[in-house]
Amino acid sequence: MAKESEKKGKMSVQEAGHKGGEATAKSHGHEFYEEIGHKGGEKGGQKGGKQVQEEVRRYEEMKGKEGERGH
Repeated sequence: MAKESEKKGKMSVQEAGHKGGEATAKSHGHEFYEEIGHKGGEKGGQKGGKQVQEEVRRYEEMKGKEGERGH
């Protein structure tokens, strides 16, 4: 990470993102994040979500079989 003397008033990308996220949270509130999360889940289901859903299904099947064996 850059020293304060090397920054000369510039903000890192991480700092800018954090500052922007805080401002968004303050102006839009919790409901905004719930809504965009829901929209993202819908889009994810249309794009690469099928592969993720398959992985989750296989994982749940595996956990179920382990439970049957007493693990």
